Amino acid sequence: MAKKNLIVGQSGGPTAVINSSLYGVVSEGLAHDGEIGEVYGMINGIEGFLEDRILNFRESLSGEKLEYLKHTPGAYLGSCRCKLPESLEDPVYPLLFEKFEKLNIGWFFYIGGNDSMDTVSKLSRYAAQIGSSIRIIGVPKTIDNDLVHTDHTPGYGSAAKYVASTVREIVLDASVYEKKSVTIVEIMGRHAGWLTAAGALARKYEGDNPRFIYLPESDFDTERFLKDMESALDKDCCVVVCVSEGIHDAEGKFICEYNSAVGTDTFGHKMLAGCGKYLENLVRDRLGVKARSVELNVSQRCSASLISAADQQEAVDAGIYGVQAALKGETGKMVSFIRHAAEDGSCSIECGLEDVNAICNEEKPVPSEWIINRGSDVSGEFIKYALPLVQGQVEVPLGRDGLPVFIYRK
Repeated sequence: MAKKNLIVGQSGGPTAVINSSLYGVVSEGLAHDGEIGEVYGMINGIEGFLEDRILNFRESLSGEKLEYLKHTPGAYLGSCRCKLPESLEDPVYPLLFEKFEKLNIGWFFYIGGNDSMDTVSKLSRYAAQIGSSIRIIGVPKTIDNDLVHTDHTPGYGSAAKYVASTVREIVLDASVYEKKSVTIVEIMGRHAGWLTAAGALARKYEGDNPRFIYLPESDFDTERFLKDMESALDKDCCVVVCVSEGIHDAEGKFICEYNSAVGTDTFGHKMLAGCGKYLENLVRDRLGVKARSVELNVSQRCSASLISAADQQEAVDAGIYGVQAALKGETGKMVSFIRHAAEDGSCSIECGLEDVNAICNEEKPVPSEWIINRGSDVSGEFIKYALPLVQGQVEVPLGRDGLPVFIYRK
């Protein structure tokens, strides 16, 4: 009987280390050539798979080239934002499993965030319903760090390192003049402020900029914000502020909606951007001081130059662990991270497994006890949590042009 084959896909927004998890899955799959036949990749996730767009890793990417995945940002296989139907009676499910059967798939891996884990949940439940032997595993990724039942997610550490480093640079740039000024840094985060909170890591001493950090876990009051700015400007001529793109008022209206009309994405989520610009204009008009806003945008998730070595290794480990778990018969699970803290403040991380049905469509907010000063800052507990995740630097090879060398899919 022919050996079963493995297939892997990537979904949702990329991270600086989503390809490291892909490397983990593919390298471990190739290493088990006694049990696993071919190792396939879905081009543009489940959406591309439905259109029969796949590649064979043994033929297209192996050896030294495979290693380049670990420092290449973006999603090597391409991504998608395809939400499978809620009803398992939908004809797409038998179609998918018919395609799995034609490719002799025994193991299915999906690397992604919340909506991707929803796909893992639906496929694993349908597999159980029809008695399929395919093992289906989710490998987490998201810079938002909002997946439940895991200490953190691959991608967050590198994005947090980028945010902290960039904010520290912005603080130095903003402080060169004596003139009073407010600089607002807008950071990704719809409902969870984990990434914006990383701005606190930029501080070099107590009372340093960024002076204020506003997260979507707390209601945002523009009048209180202006008073915060006035108070800070009385003590220092330079004030830097970090805000989540998803900050909202007490009625639940996003602050960015006061700036311009907001569209929606394919999942029905409002497309957030512009709260920084709105607050910039508010400060300039109401306080009469120099104001500017900086939207970090996609750089937060695609900066290879600031990959956290700890994050990269954990992303690889998550992919490897997922394959090992599937080979032992596990299915309908997501790889998780478990933290073991030491008395000296250090910690170690190990992989585990969690029921994907308890993870998908849930969100993990920053703990309320870590949000202080009436919602304008984060506590030292957050610092202790985040610091281990941003440690270490990854050396990205440079080409003759002095620029990073990445691996591209042709």
